[in-house]
Amino acid sequence: MKIYNTLTRKKEEFTPMDAGEVKMYVCGPTVYNYFHVGNARPFVVFDTLRRYLEHTGSKVRYVQNFTDVDDKIINRAREEGVASRELSERYIDEYYKDAGALGVAKATVHPKVTENMGEILDFVRALVDKGYAYESDGDVYFSTRKFAGYGKLSRQNIEDLEAGARVDVNETKADPLDFALWKRRKTEDEPAWESPWGWGRPGWHIECSAMSRKYLGETIDIHAGGQDLTFPHHENEIAQSEARNGKPFANYWMHNGYITIDDEKMSKSKGNFFTVRDILKDYDGETVRYFLLSGHYRNPINFSREMMEQARSALARMRNAKTTLKHLAAGAPQEGGAGMSEAERAALAETGRFRDKFRAAMDDDLNTADAISAVFELISFVNVAVKDGASAGFAAACLEVLDELAGVLGLLRDEAPAEFGEDVMKLVAERQEARAAKDFARADEIRDLLKGMGVTVKDTPQGPQLLRE
Repeated sequence: MKIYNTLTRKKEEFTPMDAGEVKMYVCGPTVYNYFHVGNARPFVVFDTLRRYLEHTGSKVRYVQNFTDVDDKIINRAREEGVASRELSERYIDEYYKDAGALGVAKATVHPKVTENMGEILDFVRALVDKGYAYESDGDVYFSTRKFAGYGKLSRQNIEDLEAGARVDVNETKADPLDFALWKRRKTEDEPAWESPWGWGRPGWHIECSAMSRKYLGETIDIHAGGQDLTFPHHENEIAQSEARNGKPFANYWMHNGYITIDDEKMSKSKGNFFTVRDILKDYDGETVRYFLLSGHYRNPINFSREMMEQARSALARMRNAKTTLKHLAAGAPQEGGAGMSEAERAALAETGRFRDKFRAAMDDDLNTADAISAVFELISFVNVAVKDGASAGFAAACLEVLDELAGVLGLLRDEAPAEFGEDVMKLVAERQEARAAKDFARADEIRDLLKGMGVTVKDTPQGPQLLRE
């Protein structure tokens, strides 16, 4: 597999440090609200990378943090008149609901800042002891200029950064480029922990360095997140981690592209800010996941109702293919062992080329767009092969290949969206009765009623098959 490494700006052969095991850290949400569609993209993309690595035989130790103490959390908690911990725990629970709807599996570990304060304090103390950080009036800052490699991830130099730097009011840092590792408590209602520099809480960047070190070690295989985290967050993580540990922090850096809304940047001021919870009112989670994987992860992607409808339609085709194969596998006669003809055996052998095409796409820097195309090529091939019916063995074998490839993408995992309501099933039963009574006019009328409900009835030797339009 080749991965585009943001650090080197080129595709590189992916070789984990320990054969058969991948150590991967992905930046998680700040839990003060439901996460938005821009947040959803890295969650889905890197969940898919994890699935593929596991599919190819690797064990993946996957860490995704929760930032559960932060200015945004504190301010939101004040607005609602609740404790910061109560607010953050509520939105951690909501994260799991929405991420689960998108098919995002839980990480191996989901560490919280508030539960790793000892490690964070030890990390800050080590940087102070090594001369990379200093205390100023209860705050602790990292001395950016003391780290020789600063800017290597984002390709920015100190001179350019210096020109745009500023010192905020009440900041006491020695250099505008320095960043906070520890922030002293300013008001009594702020969450705070005792430290050698007084009561306070961590700066944003230090948490990931400390928790990655604790759960994965001093050097990891992959660090990933959204493009917006490249600078300053990931740049600062590299500086503080490599300053403390004296070795590379991550061997591969992966960043997904931005999401625009109707070709405009998402922002609350423009009124085009969509949480996943909002989107799930109109589309099921698999459709959202399909949309997020339909373009290459490094390219920008535009969210619009038109694009979501296209995703829904494409996914319906995928689901219908699975429904057809399940129907045939369950109902076709089984005589003769698996019941496959020689022509079916030959056709089944041909499905291997679609698996190869899928894997080639995924090996090429997680090209999910081309991988999805390979799945549809498989579906087209299978549809032709089962056009006039198929043995149960052939249908079951094709279904296994489809489930394998779609499963890597986290698709076709849930049968619920393809189920049909009681009103549909009553009409189907009535149509069967009309056909048995040779009342074909009524049968056709019911067929048209079902079509208006978005359901196509296909009559097969195994009985009626229902497909979503």
